[in-house]
This record gives sequence, C-alpha cells and structure tokens, in this order.
Amino acid sequence: QVQLVESGGGLVQPGGSLRLSCAVSGSIFSINVMDWYGQPPGKQRELVAAITSGGSTNYADSVKGRFTISRDNAKNMGYLQMNGLKPEDTAVYYCHAVVQLTSRSTVHSWGQGTPVTVSS
Repeated sequence: QVQLVESGGGLVQPGGSLRLSCAVSGSIFSINVMDWYGQPPGKQRELVAAITSGGSTNYADSVKGRFTISRDNAKNMGYLQMNGLKPEDTAVYYCHAVVQLTSRSTVHSWGQGTPVTVSS
C-alpha cells in the first residue's frame, strides 16, 4: 500500500510564498512522475506542475515563473515552492504520484490534499 501525505498549506497574503511537501511511503520500488494538482473552490482539479524521475518539469501557464516543482528521490519526497501567490491560486492542492511497486506493477496514488488560501 502506498500513502501520500501533503503538508505546508495555509493562509498567505497576495505576493507571499508557501512550500508544499509530499511524503510518499509504503512498499515502493521507485516513483515515476510526481505532480501537483490544484482544485479551486467549485472548479475541477487541474494539473499545476509535474516532474519526472529524471528531473524534467512541466508547468501550467498560469504558474510559470512563480512555482517550482522539485523532488528528493532518496527520501521519496516531492515539493512545490509557490512564490508570488495570487488570490486565484487559492485551491486545495493534491500531490499525485505514479509509483512503481515492482518492475511490472504501477499504481496511481493521491494525497488527501492541503488547502492554500491567498487573501489579504
């Protein structure tokens, strides 16, 4: 069984910063893609940023230049550094990972979400 636990969300003023963390635990052979999704109030969940096991990254246009995704493969951790936060970044942020359980078996796992509110 694989568990993802996010932390680091909270209330921040516009222009502020937050760093989200995602801890992956369980019987893991390796982690392929790790990504972060945001779900604003009343809207659908959308991809914010993704990072491969080799470190290649991809960002939604709305966060390019402000957010940075990273990971620590040795610790099975993922991170999302959020700078220059705007009210429209307000959302519940979910960590997602494609986890290799064995050389032949993968699962998609989600965390429980951490809320981010950007407001003055």
